[in-house]
Amino acid sequence: MRRRTILLTTARAIAGATLLALSSAGRLAVGQTNLGPMGVDEHLGATVPLDLALVDETGQKVTLRALIDRPTILTLNYFTCAGLCSPQLNGIAELLGQIGLTPGKDFRVLTVSFDPRDTPEVAARKRDNLLRVVKRPVSPDAWRFLTGDAASTKALTDSVGFEFQKTEDAFVHPGVIIVLTATGRVARYLHGTSFVPADVQLALDEAARGLVRPTIPQLPENCRTSVPPGRDYARRVVRIAGLVTLAVVGLIIGGIILRGKAKQEG
Repeated sequence: MRRRTILLTTARAIAGATLLALSSAGRLAVGQTNLGPMGVDEHLGATVPLDLALVDETGQKVTLRALIDRPTILTLNYFTCAGLCSPQLNGIAELLGQIGLTPGKDFRVLTVSFDPRDTPEVAARKRDNLLRVVKRPVSPDAWRFLTGDAASTKALTDSVGFEFQKTEDAFVHPGVIIVLTATGRVARYLHGTSFVPADVQLALDEAARGLVRPTIPQLPENCRTSVPPGRDYARRVVRIAGLVTLAVVGLIIGGIILRGKAKQEG
């Protein structure tokens, strides 16, 4: 009996340690790196800094107040991103061709680079390339691409809870679009790189009425093109070790049960 108690206690301790390790690995996978916090801390109902001045595709300074005069989709990217940004921006281009609202009239898209090395020239080329992908005529004013210095763009990302980290020549960052009301309030977050037109249209319709809606829980997508391969390897090792440990625990408990039955039958 004592041996059985010891085995059960040991099994529980191993299972607890395994679950803790797997939980830590899960947090790392969806938003925590050894560089610090990285993800989205949703600020529903907060107002972006409307007097913040950024630089448009022509090199002119423009405030957010001048651009956010209707429901707005805000995206935070950088224009040399080789990972998540490209599929996300292509997903928005696809969305603009499918949504039942009229881009530029019913809503506007603002894409702001948080990389201070991006220039208005790069922004203009990026916008021109993406507008060619949209499967309907869209005014260039419907989708604006903005740049700015590090302090200005950081003020914007902080206001919406968008957390990112620089790693050498790239960035680790989440994939999300943020729907704003015409007064610059955060109305909804939609995570991912592709978007259901009906979902986005509903979010924009609600934003037009000044409504703030909670996010539907889902697994965030993060851009990790610059994360060292060793970290992904470590996560795989943790997962494999966890599965092996759980299997061992199962065998121990199974053995206890079988021995107990054998004694009862004997």
